[in-house]
Amino acid sequence: MAQALRALIAATVLAVAVGSSPAAAVAAGPRAPSWAELSPADKQVLAPLSGEWDSLDAPRRQKWMGIAKRYPKLAPDEQQRVQQQMSTWAHLTPEQRNQARQQYKTIKQLPPDQRQQVQQKWQEYQQLPPEKRRELTSRGAAPPQPPPKASGGPPQPPGAPPQPSGTPPSKP
Repeated sequence: MAQALRALIAATVLAVAVGSSPAAAVAAGPRAPSWAELSPADKQVLAPLSGEWDSLDAPRRQKWMGIAKRYPKLAPDEQQRVQQQMSTWAHLTPEQRNQARQQYKTIKQLPPDQRQQVQQKWQEYQQLPPEKRRELTSRGAAPPQPPPKASGGPPQPPGAPPQPSGTPPSKP
């Protein structure tokens, strides 16, 4: 349960970092190639999504392609973070992904001062030792919701891409 909750939180953060507007997906480009049509470099970056790539809808593929395009420009630690977040997203159930998307939408609608408070609480939670986080989770105390990413980092695709940066993964 605790792992699922952490994965859900990570996915929510990833979603926040990625952004989920359909307009953003369309801006990424009109073409959504099948897995077989991807370049070897894109396949390497998007490997965590290989098993489900062809079942993703076009806007989600386009968002992931945007991440793959920005990936080479990221610092190595950010690249690693993107890969970890992408893998986390790929392992979420459809229900968990929907929950992450809903949390993202809720957080995004908060006024800036409240988003900042959520971000501060999330950072405080992240600083807790793993034992303390497990204790809070087992007691039913939900960890603070991850904040939406400020624009500046590479956006992440809706439905699950990773977001490089100092915050947890965002939503797809």
